[in-house]
Amino acid sequence: MSRLRVYARIARVLGVVTLGLGMASVFGVFERLGMSHSMERRQRWSRFFMARLSNALPFDVTVHGELPKAPMLWVSNHVSWTDIPLLGMLTPLSFLSKAEVRTWPVAGWLAAKAGSLFIRRGSGDSQLIRKQMTRHLEQAHPLLMFPEGTTTDGRSLRTFHGRLLSAAIDSDVSLQPVAIRYVRDGEPCSLAPFIGDDDLLSHLMRLFANDRGQVEIHLLKPIACESRERAALAFEAQQAVQKVLFGDVAKPAEPRRAGELIAA
Repeated sequence: MSRLRVYARIARVLGVVTLGLGMASVFGVFERLGMSHSMERRQRWSRFFMARLSNALPFDVTVHGELPKAPMLWVSNHVSWTDIPLLGMLTPLSFLSKAEVRTWPVAGWLAAKAGSLFIRRGSGDSQLIRKQMTRHLEQAHPLLMFPEGTTTDGRSLRTFHGRLLSAAIDSDVSLQPVAIRYVRDGEPCSLAPFIGDDDLLSHLMRLFANDRGQVEIHLLKPIACESRERAALAFEAQQAVQKVLFGDVAKPAEPRRAGELIAA
């Protein structure tokens, strides 16, 4: 593909990001004037932005399953930063993100204005974020987290950690497991994963220098959380995602060291 066409595609993405900055700026101005925006409005605006960003990405998306009719805690495998717009375009929802994202130029500010919740790894604030998540869900605001805690190459699934799933139990909402898969020429896509020392610009150049890939999003059967243990919930969700992506059953969760933070 010609370099000019690659740059044109990237320019389209940057144009959408500029739109998002404009929307976030409006929220910022209203906040300074003492005019707060409801989470419902933030989520609707976020979905509007995510849909346009997804359309600018070089993917053809197929969605399997039905969107939940009630607010739930969504749990998904995690392959790339592109998971966020591709999932965020489906319905108004918020994301649970690592605290470092909040300091990222542009992306961090957009995430904060969109109503994201942030957690700092190893800081011992899991109880605080659990309470924030519970309050968020009790107010009927859907929330999505990545229980693997990091991205993968899309060819395997890491352990789903269950500590923060307590928020779903506390707020009496169900889990919505989601499986996202990137495919190219019938095989797992090697271009989509955003892992290791990848930087955003290089990743965009790699994506746009090639033909469009395919993305499959599977909305799986919700899991009721009433009277359940968080570890059992995490394992059941992991099994459901594992079966769709790889056709085999997940192994039991590995034991964790005491005090190790489990985060999205």
